[in-house]
Amino acid sequence: MTDITQLATQAAKAAKKLSLLSTDEKNSALNKMADALALHKNEILSVNSNEVNRAKTNGLEESMLDRLTLNDERVNDMVKGIREIVELEDPVGISRKVGIAPSGIDVKKVRVPLGVICMIYEARPNVTADASALCFKSGNAVILRGGKEALDTSLAIAKILQDALESEGLPKAAVTVIPDADRELMMDLIQQDDLVDLVIPRGGEGLIRFVSDNSKIPVIQHFKGVCHLYVDDEADLDMADQLLRNGKTQRTGVCNALECVLVHKSIANEFLPRIVQMADDKNVKINACKNSIQYFNNATKLRDDEFGEEYLSMELAVRVVDDFEHALAHIDEFGSQHTEVICTQNQQKGDLFQRSVDASVVMANASSRFSDGGQLGLGAEIGIATTKLHAYGPMGLESLTTEKFVVTGSGQIRD
Repeated sequence: MTDITQLATQAAKAAKKLSLLSTDEKNSALNKMADALALHKNEILSVNSNEVNRAKTNGLEESMLDRLTLNDERVNDMVKGIREIVELEDPVGISRKVGIAPSGIDVKKVRVPLGVICMIYEARPNVTADASALCFKSGNAVILRGGKEALDTSLAIAKILQDALESEGLPKAAVTVIPDADRELMMDLIQQDDLVDLVIPRGGEGLIRFVSDNSKIPVIQHFKGVCHLYVDDEADLDMADQLLRNGKTQRTGVCNALECVLVHKSIANEFLPRIVQMADDKNVKINACKNSIQYFNNATKLRDDEFGEEYLSMELAVRVVDDFEHALAHIDEFGSQHTEVICTQNQQKGDLFQRSVDASVVMANASSRFSDGGQLGLGAEIGIATTKLHAYGPMGLESLTTEKFVVTGSGQIRD
């Protein structure tokens, strides 16, 4: 059986070396990693194709198949993501002055890596490249534990990245994939609090709750993405239609896809038929409230307490709300602190929505699909935090660092 403690020890040693690298050294290695992925793209796709075929045979659900599947575009996006990280500012070493204390000591805070990051994820082989690059640029080693469905692809990607690191004289333990999907190994991994500094699970709610409940290491939590679009009575309905279609149907098996649309009652007669048309065009199953179900054929009626589902498929909840405050109350009750959207032409109302809603990303007149590290200018994200310590929302480079106090004196002693 894989010795988890040994792997974690090697990763911790690698992290010490990474923390001392210059930005130029890290960028040189990242470019080598990107070049290597591009060079070995066909090899990655071949391994992934075999895994996808096996998953289909085993009856893996469509949303998971979508996450598992790589193609030319997605591998190219992995390469592009690494190159974008090269161009991002390195947070390590950035300092801010606290001041000169009465004793005369000079106090500042300096950004430093966290150390060893553990990623636990399901059926997302692209996470292997994204997380490795983000952790490396921020001076951290990473231990990756993927699901069994994507294990072969993840191992293939990691081997390519490790070879690139070694060509730069760097330890391959900076990127470690657990080569066995045994659940007992995951339990062992999340007990390594002496060696691992942070756990970031990405996947279904069951996985994240299991990790959160059993880890001895701090966990970044993101249980699910129940994202809402509120169509205000002062909305541009053409715009709202576009936001709905993009948010719901552009890609369904992702956490920033819309799962519920709230419609102000005064524009329900105008906008609900647009939802009907969207559902017909895209074959979207509708789950409707008592005040909207009459607009739809074959919709499922939801009671007022039955909202809050994350469908991750061509399925959408629809609710007519009385007013702005009713929409806020619904989101407060059923939202998951992920991403919430208002469509309105009233800027004051949009501002109030953004101030009032408790979510990691709150948007006015923009698609929920922009709730993504790359789209928000962070480069490839390592995850999305829907709890507030120590990060909130999409996590980029800065979220993989912390600050330490650096104090310089001239021989002062405390009275």
